[in-house]
Parts: sequence; C-alpha cells; structure tokens
Amino acid sequence: MLNDIYQNLGVTRIINAAGTLTRLGGPPMVAEAVQAMKEASQWSVRIEELQERAGTYLAEVTGAEAGYVTSGASAGLQLAAAACIAGLDIRKMESLPDTSGMPNEIIVQRSHRNGYDHALRSAGARLVEVGHLGNPTGGYIAPWHIESAIHTNTVAIHWVCMDLLGAVSLKDTITIAHRHHLPVIVDAAAALPPMENLQYFISEGADLVVFSGGKAIRGPQASGILVGRRDLIESVSLQHQDMDVLSETWTLREKFLKSNKIPGPPSQGIGRSLKVGKEEIAGLVVALKTYVKQDHSVWNQEQNEKLRVLKSGLQELPDLEVESFKSREETYPKLRLGIKDQAGITVVDIVLRLLDGDPAVAVGQEELSKGYLIIDPISLTIDQLDIVIKRFSSILFK
Repeated sequence: MLNDIYQNLGVTRIINAAGTLTRLGGPPMVAEAVQAMKEASQWSVRIEELQERAGTYLAEVTGAEAGYVTSGASAGLQLAAAACIAGLDIRKMESLPDTSGMPNEIIVQRSHRNGYDHALRSAGARLVEVGHLGNPTGGYIAPWHIESAIHTNTVAIHWVCMDLLGAVSLKDTITIAHRHHLPVIVDAAAALPPMENLQYFISEGADLVVFSGGKAIRGPQASGILVGRRDLIESVSLQHQDMDVLSETWTLREKFLKSNKIPGPPSQGIGRSLKVGKEEIAGLVVALKTYVKQDHSVWNQEQNEKLRVLKSGLQELPDLEVESFKSREETYPKLRLGIKDQAGITVVDIVLRLLDGDPAVAVGQEELSKGYLIIDPISLTIDQLDIVIKRFSSILFK
C-alpha cells in the first residue's frame, strides 16, 4: 500500500486542509514528478551539467537570463544573498559567512521583515531596516527611506511578495536599486498561483527571484527555484556545488577558467550544506512543466468546487460559523470557521481534536488568535472532503 512507509514508522498520516505548509510536508506531489525522481535515481550524472540544463528551462519559463534549482525557497534566499555579497570574487566566497571588511548590507522595508529573512543573514548579510510601523495602514515607508539608506556597504535590496498596505512597490524599489546599480532580491516563495507571477517579477526588473518548488507547483518539498541575472546565478553555482575538483578536468573549466572569469575553482562554498540532489532537480523541472501546461482556470474551478462542498456540509453543523474569503493576491478563496459562544468548545480544542486521529486533519491556524480556523483546499483531494466534514461533526456532536 502507498502509505505503508508511514504506518511502518508509526507516523500519523494527515489530511491537509491547511494549505502547502512545509511543517506538514506540503501538498501531494504530481505523479509526473514522482516518476521523474524515480528515473533520475537510477543513474549518476554531472550535477553542474544537470543544473545548467534545468536552469535553461527555468530561465525560459520565467523570462530570466539564468536559473537554478535550490533545496527550497529559504536556500534560494541564502544563495541569493551570498551571490550579491561575493559576486565572482573567490576570496569573498571562501570567507562567507564572515563578511568582515567587505560590503554586506541588504536593505529591507521594516514591514517586510519576517522569520524567513534569517536565510539572508545566514549568508553573512546585515539587514538594514527602513521605514516605520504603527499607523492604520500598517506602516509608513516611502521611496526616500530606501534611497537614503544606500551607501558603499550596500550590496542589495530585499523585497517580499506580501499583501501589505503602506509598503514601497516592487516597481519603485527596482527603480531606486538600479539607479544605484544594486540588485533586487524578491522573496516570491508563496507567490504561486497565479501562474503569471512566474514571469511578473523578472519582467518588472528584479535581479533574483525565489519561488518554492514544493507548494503550488507540487514538486519535491525540498526544492526551490532561483532565477535572475546570469552573473549572479553563476556565483550561486560556484558557492553551492561540490567544488572538490581539479582545474585541469573541471567540467566548467572552459566557462570559468579559460574565460578568465575566475583564476581557479573556489573551495566548498557556504551553499555546500544546501545540497540538492539529482532527483529533486529532475522532479522540480517535470513538476514545473506540468504546472505550466495545466489549465489554470479549470484548476481554480476545482478549488472553488471543493470549498463549495465543504461549506455546504460544515454549515449544517451546530455552533459553527462558516464564511468564504479571499485575500487580494490569491486566485481562489478559503473558508474561515468560527465557534459560537454557547458551543462550550474553543477553536484550539477543535484543532487538537482534529489532529487526534489517523488520519489526522490539519487546518490553518494563522487566525487562531482571532478565534478562527482556516480551511485551504489546495492540498485536499475530492475523496477527503467528506472525511473532513465528518471529523468536524464528530467533535461538535460529541
């Protein structure tokens, strides 16, 4: 059986109504990616050649000069920061994350700070916050805040794809950065769907863009996409791959040595611990091809239909308030569930009871402090909908 591995390990299986969360292992992979990983596992290949071929496809799909497969979006951010700090300077590559005596500052809007930007700091970058927080719009950050923070130690500007009021737009950020010959790193990890975002950030002029490969694309959970300027992607490859090579036989000697881009192969770089295997590279590429080819209007209809079934069933349950909602950047809605005061049960109780079973049911907890549960249909299959409704029913009627 498909699930024997989890049963044999004594691991609880989860029906994922919470979205594409990494802590839940993301959504099910597309079958084409699973098959590609199986095929890729049967042969050895030159990773640098595989990355170049995969990167060519990523560049084609996104409109970027070059692309690279990473071991997740966070790894992509760390490698992006490392590329902006070190460029093709081998001495700097071999020093990271120690950035003593070299420019290492990345400017970020204060409202864009989040737990994931630890990845930038892990490369040795120092984040310089600009702007203010606290007013009704969520903050006040003007273009001049960014520009006034730029000086000789600045290596990049970071921009996060978030639904925020009061933040400087990507277009304005890029205009400022390029006026000072600085690259812009975009964290677009969860920016899919819509599919158009695959090209949007690059078309606006972003220099490096990071996407997750294990969310909406439904590739390997430990995969990510990094696309952008060719010179920066070259720096990424040199700092990420296994560099236990000889100059005379190195696969990329023509590209880097005989062209005098660098004097010799660098030592193992800061990205060495972020290794991505041949299986993940193959799986990510095939998953992306599948994602690009799918009919996205039909996909959106499928998500809406799943929510219709869930909403219809959950509305019949006592003490449960159900409403649909959709944020500005999303292409499909979600459900927000609240508990009536007389129910004698809290939303925390429901979360814990849903998780107490095999299979367990996981729901979104991002609005738990406000008294709501969230249901995201993206990782749910049609045959799981009735199970979710019945689990809620068994808790509320208990």
